Amino acid sequence: MILKPALRRQSGFGLIEVMAVVLILSIAFLGLAALVTRALSTNNTAMARSVATVAAYSIQDAMRADSAHALAYNNTTVSTNSCSAAGTSLKDVQISQWCQQLMPLHVPNKPATGAIQCVNSPNGSPTSFTCVVTIIWDDSRNGTIGGSNTQTVTTVSML
Repeated sequence: MILKPALRRQSGFGLIEVMAVVLILSIAFLGLAALVTRALSTNNTAMARSVATVAAYSIQDAMRADSAHALAYNNTTVSTNSCSAAGTSLKDVQISQWCQQLMPLHVPNKPATGAIQCVNSPNGSPTSFTCVVTIIWDDSRNGTIGGSNTQTVTTVSML
């Protein structure tokens, strides 16, 4: 009696199936890496905005603490590439500290700047005035896509 050879059946994965899975996984990992990179960039931008907001509120609180001389802060501009040393007056000390608070926003050759502008309040009171604090910095190191790299935080308060 002649026996027929048993048919060989394929079991397991073939090379083509393994290559297809590797290709799909590599595309998925590249997408995940891009997502993580974008999330880190957005997180850095949010941190910079937080630093700017805290610094703006900080100088406004310093002006409230020195309310007798608060108008002396009017038309003050600081730049992180030339922070002045603290002087002898409270205003000079506060402005110097404020400039130091802006240092995390400093990018080489693109300093962060802060400006204070005060005007009399609309109610006409000589002791009441409105101050606008504006902080501008370059956010290009965080990979801004499709927009301006210049970021601005502006706060307005009555003193």
